[in-house]
Amino acid sequence: MSHPENAPLRPLPAIIFASRWLQLPLYLGLIVAQLVYVWHFLVELLHLVEAAFGNQEALRILVTSVGYSPDVQITSLNETVIMLVVLGLIDVVMISNLLIMVIVGGYETFVSRMHLYRHPDQPEWLGHVNASVLKVKLGLSIIGISSIHLLKTFINAANYSEKVLMWQTIIHVVFLLSAIAIAWTDRILHPPAGHANGHKDEH
Repeated sequence: MSHPENAPLRPLPAIIFASRWLQLPLYLGLIVAQLVYVWHFLVELLHLVEAAFGNQEALRILVTSVGYSPDVQITSLNETVIMLVVLGLIDVVMISNLLIMVIVGGYETFVSRMHLYRHPDQPEWLGHVNASVLKVKLGLSIIGISSIHLLKTFINAANYSEKVLMWQTIIHVVFLLSAIAIAWTDRILHPPAGHANGHKDEH
């Protein structure tokens, strides 16, 4: 049976469908988390600039934040500390990008359309986003974040035990295999149009 396109929903389906708006506070909460990350980024950047000008208190905070042992005495900003701090800032940016992807993509997919078509600032990936695409992109983002953490650990390996190094590497490999499995499963369930047409032509 065909139904009119603008036919009103029955009360129960209307309530169930409207329940998607319960996710709105979750996305608003992630925006608050985004603000916290912006503040953390600015504070770390300020400490880096202050340490570059010889502020010993800012240097002490940076050295502690990048994972050096408390008994390590560093009296001036060196290349290793700068690299670890910058990697930390990149890590914050990547997590912030992940938050934006979840907020914008999740709201668009599960709550309501934002009607950003032809908007000059519309993200390139948003035009073809769905639950499967979002899942794959989140997996790749998590791998990138894990890579930054692993790189920070290896650069500062002297301050970590072999057990920590081993488990961080294993966890990163697990993330990588999980993302590959998700992408492979998505490709099987939703093959590219040309690939699917090729199979049809063979039959």
